[in-house]
Amino acid sequence: MRCQYCGAEVSLPFKCPFCGGYFCTRHRLPENHNCPEIWKAWLPRRDLQPPPVSVPRRVSYGGAEPIPPPLPYRGRAFWFSFKELTHLLAGVLMVMGVGLSIFLSPSPLRLGLYDLLSSALIFVSIFIFHELAHKAVAQYYGLWAEFRLSTIGALITLFSIISPIKLISPGVVLVLGEADKERLGKISLAGPLVNIIFSVGFLVSALYIGSMPIKVGAIFSPWVALFNLIPLGILDGAKVISWNSKVWGVCFTASILLSIIAVQLFML
Repeated sequence: MRCQYCGAEVSLPFKCPFCGGYFCTRHRLPENHNCPEIWKAWLPRRDLQPPPVSVPRRVSYGGAEPIPPPLPYRGRAFWFSFKELTHLLAGVLMVMGVGLSIFLSPSPLRLGLYDLLSSALIFVSIFIFHELAHKAVAQYYGLWAEFRLSTIGALITLFSIISPIKLISPGVVLVLGEADKERLGKISLAGPLVNIIFSVGFLVSALYIGSMPIKVGAIFSPWVALFNLIPLGILDGAKVISWNSKVWGVCFTASILLSIIAVQLFML
């Protein structure tokens, strides 16, 4: 019999316990013959079943990139791939540009250098914790989750640098794995919920401290939550309302109220 990997003639071939193929001594181990069923080696015996067919949780503005079926991440800690870190860094730089661009605005939000840099950091925190919240909840449920830039989202963010209307959406967290409506809803809600919590913190802090960057955060954080909770297919709101319309209504209303309060206190 011939080895199914290299074609060498073998009299006593080894049978792979995962894919069932026959191989020579050199290629008997699954990692040596590129075994397509090697994922089974990562699971307890009771979990030996094919991985679910996976699709992106949400499609980015520019279209989600093809991602290979993930290995099981059950029990793994919060982690990042090198590619994800590069995308996050690019997203952070774009968002910092939006924060710094307040200096160019003809509004009363003209700031000094220290306040300007503080504003940029606040914008970054609003963005990064929103995305990390999606990622953390998805990984809590054992799903593959990584941030990816999107073409149109990045263009919108870059345009916001020169536009009076500020939108930060350089990319999305793509999620792969088997999940029901409840899990998808909770994953989608995590980002806007973080922004709502930040909104309350910024609002209370601004009332006592009076720092202009904190006021900017109090205005912008609920706006980010409100925008993402719009119930459209590419935004978080569609998945949240599909899971629980009451939860969506409470969060959407809270975002509107916080936005109105912040604007009335610090813009009028």
